[in-house]
Amino acid sequence: MTGTTVAPPGTAVNPLREGLRLEQTPPPCTMVIFGVTGDLTHRKLMPSLYELAVDVPLPANFSVVGFARRDWDDEQFRQEMSDAVHKGIKGEVDAAAWQNFAQRLNYVSSNFDDPEGYRRLGELLDRIDAERNIGGNRIFYLATPPSFYPVIVRHLREAGLARRFVPGEPERGWTRLVIEKPFGHDLPSSQALNNEIASAFAESQVYRIDHYLGKETVQNLLVFRFANEIFEPIWNRHYIDHVQMTVAEAIGIEGRGQFYEEAGALRDIVQNHMLQLLSLIAMEPPSSITEKTVRDEKVQVLQAIAPPRGRTAAAGVVRGQYGPGWADGRAVPGYRQEQGAAPDSPVETYVALKLGIDNFRWAGVPFYLRTGKRLPQRATEIAVQFNRVPHLLFTRAGTMRPEPNLLILRIQPDEGITLRFAAKVPGAGMQIRSVNMDFFYGTSFLAKGPDDYARLLLDCMLGDATLFARRDEVETAWAICNGIMDHWAAAPDPDFPNYEAGTWGPPESDALIERDGRRWRRL
Repeated sequence: MTGTTVAPPGTAVNPLREGLRLEQTPPPCTMVIFGVTGDLTHRKLMPSLYELAVDVPLPANFSVVGFARRDWDDEQFRQEMSDAVHKGIKGEVDAAAWQNFAQRLNYVSSNFDDPEGYRRLGELLDRIDAERNIGGNRIFYLATPPSFYPVIVRHLREAGLARRFVPGEPERGWTRLVIEKPFGHDLPSSQALNNEIASAFAESQVYRIDHYLGKETVQNLLVFRFANEIFEPIWNRHYIDHVQMTVAEAIGIEGRGQFYEEAGALRDIVQNHMLQLLSLIAMEPPSSITEKTVRDEKVQVLQAIAPPRGRTAAAGVVRGQYGPGWADGRAVPGYRQEQGAAPDSPVETYVALKLGIDNFRWAGVPFYLRTGKRLPQRATEIAVQFNRVPHLLFTRAGTMRPEPNLLILRIQPDEGITLRFAAKVPGAGMQIRSVNMDFFYGTSFLAKGPDDYARLLLDCMLGDATLFARRDEVETAWAICNGIMDHWAAAPDPDFPNYEAGTWGPPESDALIERDGRRWRRL
């Protein structure tokens, strides 16, 4: 049928997500983690896999193979992962459950560019398939520095491990590739990386992971918008004045100076996390809740954003870098004094920008985005401010004009939703005050679902790519940011630092929104 996408064998049909997720047990598979000795595996991947094995549960023959340069054997690998699980999960580790899980952990010691290592990996995977009846299902997870992505993909292809899916051809099990952000450092590098990946894997086999999309509130955006009739009719330019998105971090760069010197806040947060959130909050209703239709609508939003370039970038984008200041009652250094940062670094630790979506629903509605490090508190939220009432009925009673209605979607740390509306103050006379109606996940459901990585790992095993980024999403997001980076590269070095640690960013950020007659929401 024309326009039909053929999915690889083993790909699950994503059920309609209504309310709580319907948990499913995935088929047996082996997950190979490249760079398994790194911080990501210790903090996130292995604790999440253990919790899935206990809580979902995963099939008894689910297996993990670590691939890294350290000279470990299987037992050393299992001991390291045991330490990671004991440190990484909340609550007690079930000793019997861990022992059962640990027996399915194996390790390959090799450099990432050594063909011999991939030959030994292939032999081990074949043996695991035969001994544990895996069926040839494999996930390759790239948890390495991004510079190794094309190296690993090339060697997987040359070793015959990639097993590219071709519709109509028989396959012995399915193969999937999981890639951590950043997906390149600009549009050309992202395209080059995607071309390398496409030489070994079909797009349907590629899962670009952004852990923000695994958070409960982010997933609930679709349910909130499209399962509640009261909101969708007013979700447009006729009723919404503007949208604010904030990703605030109280910490500094936490010893990641070398990484941040190459990334900066625009690449690290805006290009992926924030534009993913924007696409979900602004997308049109999909025809069904499937990975293709949802991601198609997200791409449509990103393609409707006019990339800031030249004068529009100069007027609509603010960058900042924190200097020395105070955090949690103690003095903290500025960015240029952090380990790994250059003493005259022009790298931004703060970005604020104004974007517009040029389509029928959102024309004329500004979207204000801000993110930064060493801000007063940690908070991620989307605030949708509605228009003011056109005519106040109570002016003769001497009442002040009420604040506009506001809908706040809190993504972290306290996930939930707040609706602000006007109410009469009890007593004689007519006094109006804004009040909040709050919903908190923790108190409403009395249970906490799996963390973001556990949820996304399970989706990958099930073959559900809805919450993963597609190639055209990533490249369109880079196209939006590329104009900003080009403008910065051509401009004189900024006068950094321009905000103190522990404050809400440079004064130019306030001016960006205030010249439109609006203000940043106080968190």
